[in-house]
Amino acid sequence: MKLKSLTLLLVLAFLSLPVLALAKADLVIAVDTPPKSMNPHSFNSDANLSYMANFFDGLLQRPAPEGKLSPALATAWERKDALTWEFTLRKGVTFHNGNSFNAADVKFTFERMKDPEFSKFVNIANSIESIETPDDYTVIFKTAKPVPWFAETMHQNFIVDMESSINRDSGDYNTHPIGTGAYKLVEWVKGSYIRMEANPDYWEGAPEYKTVEIKPITESSTRFAAISSRQADILTGVPVNLIEQIKKNPNIDLVSRPARRCIYMDIGNKAGTPFADIRVRKAIAMAINEEEIIKTVMNGQATAAAQVPDPPTVGYDASLQRLPYDPQQAKALLKEAGYPNGFDITIAGPNDRYVNDKQICEAVAKYLAKIGLNVSLDVKPKSIFFDELSQNKHLFYLIGWMDGSYDFGRSAQMLLHSIDADKGMGTYNGAMYSNASLDEQIVASSEVLDQSAREKALQKINRESVEDISWIPLHYQQDLYAVLKSANVKFTPRSDYWIVVKEIKK
Repeated sequence: MKLKSLTLLLVLAFLSLPVLALAKADLVIAVDTPPKSMNPHSFNSDANLSYMANFFDGLLQRPAPEGKLSPALATAWERKDALTWEFTLRKGVTFHNGNSFNAADVKFTFERMKDPEFSKFVNIANSIESIETPDDYTVIFKTAKPVPWFAETMHQNFIVDMESSINRDSGDYNTHPIGTGAYKLVEWVKGSYIRMEANPDYWEGAPEYKTVEIKPITESSTRFAAISSRQADILTGVPVNLIEQIKKNPNIDLVSRPARRCIYMDIGNKAGTPFADIRVRKAIAMAINEEEIIKTVMNGQATAAAQVPDPPTVGYDASLQRLPYDPQQAKALLKEAGYPNGFDITIAGPNDRYVNDKQICEAVAKYLAKIGLNVSLDVKPKSIFFDELSQNKHLFYLIGWMDGSYDFGRSAQMLLHSIDADKGMGTYNGAMYSNASLDEQIVASSEVLDQSAREKALQKINRESVEDISWIPLHYQQDLYAVLKSANVKFTPRSDYWIVVKEIKK
């Protein structure tokens, strides 16, 4: 009875919101995260890339469900030598403004990506030493050093139109996408909806849904009300506490798939802090009862993780095991390290980015308090939190990660390597972890091109990162979606959590 009352209240709350044109679209999708920009290179986050994948194309793509690297704006690609990649481009493709796509657009895109004013993809862009375009449909990249995962990232390096972009006002460039994608932007009302229409001239053929509206609703119960009231056809980020209620709803199908994203606690080892002592880092890891987090916070919708890379990623090591939950041993380690009475520790994290992220932080705080640490919580909206990470304001925080290139070498360069802005290393190493031995191995691994040898090299880096407690893996999420049965939608979740509307069928 209480569940029925809750549903009714949520539906009424949703219906009382300002009436938008959502129901008039052929397909309405309620999602958990809004876009931050329509510049395809301004944010290297899955949430923003998901939107961009509808307006833009990369040289390659990773179609659902397997995410296998496949042709897109390039029809073929080949590694000529350790430093050289050649891409053959697709002919007859046009941008949304009618301009023809060719090699000049690719060259312009990757050169612009080097500029921090326009791009958060400087890591891959700065790896390119030169770009040659011998003709309109051939692009030859030469990298400054071997980049084994170069092609593997080409599904998320979206191509822009050189002619219209080169002199565009930044405000317009960031709000009105001009790509080759399956959909054209009609209207973006920040905080409300993104309205788009099918590109009739799309190179793969016009997508099945002509008009689509994506409505970002960050509050989970309000988002659930959107599908309960039949104001949305597909819902992402299903609240785990409402799973049983959804299962009992005859009008809704629950769709789930194991996520690639690992949720973990990032921890530094900065000299002069308690974290510099591995015994302290180990004590913190052993104090966290992850099985209880999965059961009570995640409602069983997660799988315990012993490492950050997931099974499909090169460098994953199936032999790794989590440290046991042992608060008594954790206390002993703290005493041995010289902290018998604990110390002050702040747990930072977002409260609107990952499934129950705030609640996970609260649970970790509870566990650390039990071993005698004086814990403070600092959770906040992701828009503030991630800016603070880039300023290295936190030494211990909750974060999530999955590697779009399926290669742990790329992850290690950005997350694990000591911060070195000049070399583009440690870009997302917010906790400032540093290990000279791992740094050397990470750099050396980029020279290893043989896949078998590369896997072994990356597994070694992975194992040593776990042994040194450079991070504390918690779990892999389960991605949960709800689909309105009456909408007759054929929806297959992607491994990267993107919503690519051209893949949704009637």
